Amino acid sequence: MTDDPLALENQVCYGLALAARGIIGAYRPVLEPLGLTHPQYLVMLALWQEHPQSNRQLSEALRLDPGTVTPLIRRLEREGYVTRQRQPDNERTLDIDLTERGLALRERALNVPSIMLRRLGLQDMDLAALADTLHGLIAAADAPLPLTAEEAAALSP
Repeated sequence: MTDDPLALENQVCYGLALAARGIIGAYRPVLEPLGLTHPQYLVMLALWQEHPQSNRQLSEALRLDPGTVTPLIRRLEREGYVTRQRQPDNERTLDIDLTERGLALRERALNVPSIMLRRLGLQDMDLAALADTLHGLIAAADAPLPLTAEEAAALSP
């Protein structure tokens, strides 16, 4: 780090963006034998945790637009991992559920977390502390504080 507050390497957003891209890239060869992309893996994780879920519930859990989640679900359906079915009492709601094949994939995926910890050199790190920090950042980003008058003045021309 340098003393320059605008140095690229001093920016939290830059570090998080690089870390996210790098970690997602590191997942690629691990998920490939499962036939999943990283976004598909996230959908499956959400469904393994609770199923069935509506498209809207999945979108909210993954913090993705429903238009982004729908193609992921369609691909998972083509692979035989999930089914999509309209709710009988509400035709606009689509329930996503796991197939037997999707449930069986969970058993194969059980090793992904430990493999990733080793690949990323995190096996000795306090993962609970890291998760707490990340969830704190997510919560802060979800409910950003408004600029104070002093902050707004500091940014004004």
